[in-house]
Amino acid sequence: MNTLHHPKRLAVMVGSPRRDGNSAALAQAIIAGAAEAGTLASLHFLDDYISGFLTDERQTPPPGDRYAELFLEHFLPADGAIFCTPVYWYGMSAQSKAFFDRSFSFYSNAYPQAEQVHQRMRGKRIGLAVASEETYPGAALGIVHQIQEFSRYTHSEFVGLVHGAGNQRGEIAHDPRNPLLAARELGREMFTRPYSDYRMDSPRSTQVWPG
Repeated sequence: MNTLHHPKRLAVMVGSPRRDGNSAALAQAIIAGAAEAGTLASLHFLDDYISGFLTDERQTPPPGDRYAELFLEHFLPADGAIFCTPVYWYGMSAQSKAFFDRSFSFYSNAYPQAEQVHQRMRGKRIGLAVASEETYPGAALGIVHQIQEFSRYTHSEFVGLVHGAGNQRGEIAHDPRNPLLAARELGREMFTRPYSDYRMDSPRSTQVWPG
């Protein structure tokens, strides 16, 4: 019996308004790495889709808003998603936060297909790339924690983090830790990178790496 191989789909979400900024540079590196792995990756600047925040469910979305397209046609069908955001006041950008907040309108009981949305939100591979002025690792911890909890809440796997430093547009390329290379590797390994998150009673070997 012939089995067709379907490439994995990856949605890369950029929460910065700068098309030539450091978060965008991380995203482009992720896209390049995904292409090397044969992954079908798509790049989305969140402010192309989101023009307002979560409103009362009895009201209509902001005029011209494309969030439904982003969430239903790009995020839900994807096997994985990587969120690229600058660090604003030690948290993610407002655009990035609005992506998560606005999803409530599709998984709340007010939405007719909420149960299907629940199922399609599950089991994704999730990644995070952050750009900050500080090299201090703790600058991004609030964002890491939120993505971690989103991943566990949706039974998804938070498989990778890249943190680069830069303030001026494109300056992240000069970070000696080479976050653009790390971002490329994350894109390439998104669906092959080993992942583990054990509980006390999880069956497991005494070794982390075989051999």
